Parts: sequence; structure tokens; C-alpha cells
Amino acid sequence: MHERLKAARKALHLTQEFVANQMGMARTTIVAIEAGKREVSASELAAFAELYGTSMDELVHGRAPAEGKTARFAREFAELPAMDQAEIINLMQFKKRYRESMGG
Repeated sequence: MHERLKAARKALHLTQEFVANQMGMARTTIVAIEAGKREVSASELAAFAELYGTSMDELVHGRAPAEGKTARFAREFAELPAMDQAEIINLMQFKKRYRESMGG
């Protein structure tokens, strides 16, 4: 499981420091978890899954019948050129404003 945790973090281009801050852990704890030197509690696993936009099942067993939408978006978005990223951000902002103007 520790390899999948590390792979999920790297796929999202997150640093160990960022993950540690989000999880309320020391960076050295993340290092130990990813090295397989520290076990992960069920509540920690749930928090990792939420942070990484995936399921606990995927992190534990490697089963990913459908990649989490958030993780997939983050991964694909990060691979786009800056101009394409800016266009997508503009579209999201437009859609949000439109939805708000329609009362929903």
C-alpha cells in the first residue's frame, strides 16, 4: 500500500511537505509511510483517499475500476500547457457565474 500512496501523491504533483501539512503530520511521517516503515490507520487512510481524490480500496488493493474524477482532472490538467490551463480556469469561472445568475 505504501507504494500506491507514494504513486498517488506523485501523480498529483504534491510534495511530501504539502501532504504532511494537509494531513496534520510531520513530513518525516509521510516519508516513513511511503517507505513502508509506518502503518496507516483507517482514519488516516480515509484522509489520504480524500486528499488524493481516490478510494480507500484503490489505495489498499490497487483496484481502480474508475479513476477518481478529482484525481484524473488534476493529473490531466497538470499535463496541459499554461495557455490551456488558463482557458479551462476561465471556463470554470464562467460556468460558476452563469449557474449563480440562474439561481442555482
